[in-house]
Amino acid sequence: MSADGSLTIHVGHDEVVIRRRYETLSILNDVLIALWFVAGSILFFWQSTTLAATWMFLLGSLEFLGRPAIRLARRIHLRSLHGTHENTESSFDF
Repeated sequence: MSADGSLTIHVGHDEVVIRRRYETLSILNDVLIALWFVAGSILFFWQSTTLAATWMFLLGSLEFLGRPAIRLARRIHLRSLHGTHENTESSFDF
């Protein structure tokens, strides 16, 4: 641990690239979830757009399925890189 309280862990270049790609994908997924639900919420203000609002909520809900799929894909990818069954997760956010 350094003087400023941060911890630096050295990992291979390939692992850093993989982690960053999946983190970016996870962030993009979260933004899409928010957009679907915000759009759906706005569309619920008018009776004439209720059907479209319902579809937006369905899309947002389906997008939530992407979150564990991204985490699982990341875990499998990192495991194949390491070739072991060790826990390579440093964060469960993505």
